[in-house]
Amino acid sequence: MSDFKTLNLAPELNQALEALNYSEPTPIQSQAIPIIMEGHDLMGLAQTGTGKTAAFSLPLLNHLCLDDREPPKKGTRALLLAPTRELATQISEQIKSYGRKMPHLSVATVYGGVPILRHIKRLAGGADIIVATPGRLIDLLERGSVRLDGVEMLVLDEADQMMDMGFIHALKKIVPLLPKKRQTLLFSATMVPKIKRLAEQFLTEPKRVSVTPPNSTADKAEQRMTFVNKNEKLSLLALCLLKPEVTRAIVFTRTKHGADRVVKNLRQMGIDSRAIHGNKSQGQRQRALTAFRQDEIKILIATDVAARGIDIPNVSHVFNYEIPNVPEQYIHRIGRTARAEREGIAHAFVAPDERAYLKDIEKLLKGKIPKIDLPEDFVNQARALKAREALPPLEKPKPETRKGRGKNRSKSGKPKRSDKSKSDRSKSDKSNPYKGKGSDTEKPDGSNERTETKKGQPSRRDRKRSKAKTHQAGAGQGKPQHKNRNARPQGQKDGHKSGDKGRNSGGNSGGSGEREHYAKAGGQAGNKAGGYAKFKRKPKKARSDKPRSDKSRSDKPRSDKPRSDKPRGKKPAHKSGRKPAKRRF
Repeated sequence: MSDFKTLNLAPELNQALEALNYSEPTPIQSQAIPIIMEGHDLMGLAQTGTGKTAAFSLPLLNHLCLDDREPPKKGTRALLLAPTRELATQISEQIKSYGRKMPHLSVATVYGGVPILRHIKRLAGGADIIVATPGRLIDLLERGSVRLDGVEMLVLDEADQMMDMGFIHALKKIVPLLPKKRQTLLFSATMVPKIKRLAEQFLTEPKRVSVTPPNSTADKAEQRMTFVNKNEKLSLLALCLLKPEVTRAIVFTRTKHGADRVVKNLRQMGIDSRAIHGNKSQGQRQRALTAFRQDEIKILIATDVAARGIDIPNVSHVFNYEIPNVPEQYIHRIGRTARAEREGIAHAFVAPDERAYLKDIEKLLKGKIPKIDLPEDFVNQARALKAREALPPLEKPKPETRKGRGKNRSKSGKPKRSDKSKSDRSKSDKSNPYKGKGSDTEKPDGSNERTETKKGQPSRRDRKRSKAKTHQAGAGQGKPQHKNRNARPQGQKDGHKSGDKGRNSGGNSGGSGEREHYAKAGGQAGNKAGGYAKFKRKPKKARSDKPRSDKSRSDKPRSDKPRSDKPRGKKPAHKSGRKPAKRRF
């Protein structure tokens, strides 16, 4: 078919396609759209960059135009599942661009990495189309925030990657919740046995559309390969990126930490780049892709998270810094270039320990990848890279502020206690006469100027000091307290006497009785000590000013008491008077 108008699409869709300068459909679009509009299940196989998104989006929007009604509450009429956040966002944006002339179209994008409350509020009223990743959709289903009993069409995009990422278990939970009477579409760039089993499980008598041989790369992508040592890969990559023909490039690594390491080492050589991988937050990944699309940066370092379905125009080169250990990933990586009938170059760096992966890739492609030698004078050129001026390190992104419950006081605008400046604290300390060392000034005789409060009573600190002096005065004269508290100690007998002496003398000590530590300052303290001695706890023994003796307990003289004449044979009776229980064993 030579024109989109021959596909019998709704007028709103034809107007949007004309505004987007879409004139002729691609082979996958011209074959898949009529089958989907007839209501059949479909399994589509095509290379990346051949227009698979429009192949299922246009007939879906055409169905919504012909049957225009509101979606169910917390539900949807069409469900699209994608393996990554970036692909889900890209699909929803393209659907919105195709349906720009549809006034009541509602599209909801659901993926992880963002607060789930945002999605719960968005889906409360329902949506015509939900584009979701399987993991976040499972979370919403467990919370009861979404219903799938009204789904009329299910689309599985990049199904092979879903299988690689382990989403088969999530799909087995989602599909049984859908109505049995529905239309299911499955699209993939590679055909592997597990995709066939998936199609047999979820599709009903599907039609198959394959516009290119399975497991084939883009026709206009020129492939290259260079054998290089592992420690020389970075220098070779820098020399390739500095060539003038490299206008926009994506560099693929196998690991997330490897991507960050490449970004750091390239900045030391004066080459700016950004990384995108699973450890980055959704905001960081989105900012990196936006900067790459808007030519703010020309080099993007990525893991395989960006190898599927990401449509970035005018990518001139793709570098496989580390070739993938899964052969199908190689096809998706080089599919980021030579898109939409453009030309591109895919260059792979192969270390000695990666040759086994290369054999698997060539076996899948059923052909050899052309080999290119290292550039002449490679060693000197690599040394010259170290003389380039390094770029400053990237600033660490600020943590995103939390919203809702559990938010920090500083983020909500309320000051913390620690936010008070030191100057403010020092001012408050000076204004308070009872806080800090500067509030008390001593006289030449050692007494305190502030000895009384406003009410004419001793201050709290002075009362503590007078008590300490009282304990020190009576510490050397008194005897230790009797161990049995129920018995009447000698201090209770002599308490009133010591109180009378204290009243007469008016001194600080409570008299010269045998229990001086029970008497307090003045006569009132002495009477109190005499009357309530048995209810008082034993006061702490004051520390003596005498030097500590060097004698240990073993050096003390033995007691002069005579030994007991009782024989050793019998054990003493139990304290309580009862015989101890006999042991059974």
